Parts: sequence; structure tokens; C-alpha cells
Amino acid sequence: MATEAFAMAGNGAAQGQGGYQGIIMLVAMFAIFYFLLIRPQQKRAKQHKELVGGLKAGDTVVTAGGIHGKISAVEDMTVTVEVATGVKMKMNRSAITEVKQ
Repeated sequence: MATEAFAMAGNGAAQGQGGYQGIIMLVAMFAIFYFLLIRPQQKRAKQHKELVGGLKAGDTVVTAGGIHGKISAVEDMTVTVEVATGVKMKMNRSAITEVKQ
């Protein structure tokens, strides 16, 4: 009965390769996740940080909520956006998603 079990299992060399294949597949999956998910997200975050850091009064912007306006004042963590004549909204810098030309 023991000889039948060894015969079904195959030789020991083939089983050793299975361990390496598992490690290779794990590394390949991590590489795929890195290049398809992690790296692009880091790139977008870096671009947004540069955009927020370069805000100045007079820029025409779009907020995360879709509000279009013109920056009238820039403070440390907030900006004041004028959305209509005499209507000003104070919001966080991070709420700005786009600067229009």
C-alpha cells in the first residue's frame, strides 16, 4: 500500500519545483498589482499635491464638488473661491481638483 502512495505522488524533484513556481507566481502577482494599481495612484497623488501647492489668487478652478470659480484669496490650508459676483466660498485646498486656463 505504501508503494502505491509513492507511485501516485510522483518523484520528489517535481514536487520541489512546485514550491518555486508558487514563489514566482506570488512575485509576479505583486508586480502586476504594483504597476497597475499602486504606481498610478502614487503618480496621481503627486500631481494633485503639486497642483494644490501652486494655487494662487486669480486662478480659475474646479472643485471636487464640480463648482467653478475664481480664487480670491489663498491661505495656509484653505482657499476662498468666488463663484459669482460677491459670493465667496471658503474651502480646503485639497478640494480643488483642476485649474482651468
